Amino acid sequence: MTFHTARPVPPAVRRELLTLDDAGRPAVPRTDDEGGAPLRCCLRHSRPGERVALVSYAPLRRWAAETGADPGAYDEQGPVFVHAEECAGPEGADLPFTRAHRTLRRYSADGRILGGRLVEAPEDFGPALTEAFADPGVALVHVRAVEYGCFLYEVRRD
Repeated sequence: MTFHTARPVPPAVRRELLTLDDAGRPAVPRTDDEGGAPLRCCLRHSRPGERVALVSYAPLRRWAAETGADPGAYDEQGPVFVHAEECAGPEGADLPFTRAHRTLRRYSADGRILGGRLVEAPEDFGPALTEAFADPGVALVHVRAVEYGCFLYEVRRD
């Protein structure tokens, strides 16, 4: 059986984004009175009363900086919610945010899109990721919301 690990926004990156996000703006923390925001730092939905911030994040750009890749026009940034205060990180190993349609966008080692796939049911995420990584050219996969296209998390080749 193949296991896939969802990678949250790392703690050091979350702290950077709260100071100055990837669009060059400081975060504006707020209290989430209702809860339900998909937090990318711990890969769960916010709870009522938690302090969160909506920041601009460029996950492929940051990955490219680590690996030396040049994503060119595929370098994009978008909105993500993170905790505005300390975050303990993910609570479990299950793939998060699978209870809605998602797009799995595949990227090569040089940062180019290799394709994508719509995943509609929670039980289809594991097989879809296994299929993606069966292609030796796939270096990482971004899981994104369908309705807004927002980045949710990354899965890298083990």
